[in-house]
Amino acid sequence: MASGDISLQRQCELLGLARASYYYEPMPVSATNLRLMNLLDEQYLETPFYGARKMTAWLIEVKKENVNVKRIRRLMRLMGLETIYQKPRLSLAAAGQQVYPYLLRGVPITQNDQVWSTDITYIRLHGGFVYLVAIIDWYSRYVISWEVSTTLETDFCVSTLERALARGKPQIFNTDQGAQFTSYAFTGILKEHGIAISMDGRGRALDNIFVERLWRSVKYEEVYLHDYADVPQAIKGLGRYFKFYNHERIHQSLDYKTPAAVYQTKA
Repeated sequence: MASGDISLQRQCELLGLARASYYYEPMPVSATNLRLMNLLDEQYLETPFYGARKMTAWLIEVKKENVNVKRIRRLMRLMGLETIYQKPRLSLAAAGQQVYPYLLRGVPITQNDQVWSTDITYIRLHGGFVYLVAIIDWYSRYVISWEVSTTLETDFCVSTLERALARGKPQIFNTDQGAQFTSYAFTGILKEHGIAISMDGRGRALDNIFVERLWRSVKYEEVYLHDYADVPQAIKGLGRYFKFYNHERIHQSLDYKTPAAVYQTKA
């Protein structure tokens, strides 16, 4: 059967995604704001320590954009580029939701499924954008599951977690303090599986360093090169990239092995 004859349902199954993901419409945004957000996205990878004022100055002086700090602060907040912290924070914990301590400071990572972590990032499209969530195994760098959404609702993070747990279970699961990850829907699943919950310390960019490195790879090696037209194209492109990342892309830190080669070698 030719690839074009594969049903939409089967394509979603092969990618490990909910079928509804294909029908998402990109979040509406003006052409000017989208251009500014794309510039912010690229620059943030280079200077994550720039807050709204420095980003505004950079846009004015380097990119010759006519912007003010109020606008840039609003766009950075929409993208999840928090001006206080040295890492993207796509949300803060909701009132009443529990925040857990960071459990991994000084802990050696010595085996697969010892620690998994997750985060959310901005993915640009023509005329809009979506959010990407991924779960990664720290030891092997293997991307266990991922999904896209046009909103920051908790559901797409929960479904990504459920698919990951169908494949295995970590000892510790690390996240940031975002509302999606402090939600009872998300933490409840971790507790049901007997998984210790760890959350990044506020203001610490390196607590979830493996996901931060993954986002750099995804954006420089895939997203910026292919300039997705719409959500289905983004899903297909990201699916292709994560297959490459897991099974073909060698890592110096893994002695030039692929994540799949390391992750599939279970202790």
